[in-house]
Amino acid sequence: MSDSFTLNNKKVLVSGASSGIGKVISKKLSEQGASLIITGRDETRLQETLISLEGENHTLILADLTKKDDLQKLALDCEQLDGVIFCAGIIHYMSAKQLDLSSLEDIFNINFKSQIALYQQLHINKRIKQNASLVFISSVSALSAVPATLAYSASKAAINSAVKVLASELSKLRIRVNSISPGLVETPLIEKTVLSKEAFEKTILKYPLGAGKAEDIANAAVFLLSDASRWITGIDLIVDGGYMLRQ
Repeated sequence: MSDSFTLNNKKVLVSGASSGIGKVISKKLSEQGASLIITGRDETRLQETLISLEGENHTLILADLTKKDDLQKLALDCEQLDGVIFCAGIIHYMSAKQLDLSSLEDIFNINFKSQIALYQQLHINKRIKQNASLVFISSVSALSAVPATLAYSASKAAINSAVKVLASELSKLRIRVNSISPGLVETPLIEKTVLSKEAFEKTILKYPLGAGKAEDIANAAVFLLSDASRWITGIDLIVDGGYMLRQ
């Protein structure tokens, strides 16, 4: 039986692993045999993620990716990596006229700048192996006109552009770079925003296949990290239950 879809003997770093999609991805990767380094800003929640992982040889590194010292320490403490999931992110729902520069800066710092800075530190410190796979978590918001998401959508569109450039630059090292654009899935990140339960349920009606789960995004991440996707780079994999069909 082919083992192209397994992650046995692969070392993978997951940023934003303390909750939501990042936590679910971490658990799924461990189930597929990966050895993980998980990172985030909340030590208590990271410990909860660590405890939930299958198998052994997993590591927790506490880090705020918006801080240069934390980024450098994280990169130095990492082993050589077969894959990286860039999943740290925040969202604030507000109309364009309500958006202030401070909120715009906060969202871009976490959703875009910190992710690119993490990649840079890992590369500079030679922590990314040849034939590795880098996977950035984007959003269908970058591809559609979702009201009240100007800053968030723009930050994810920046990720999509960066993925194509990185895929081109790193192809000579056989390092693959792709993104996943989830539709709206139920996560603590959504629950903590101003998007009410009623608004969430109304939005889900726009999805032909109904509501998605974080596990759906995790399965896509497994594929892009695995050898089964060895000839795929520079793409944005849309996982949205058919949402974009109606845009």
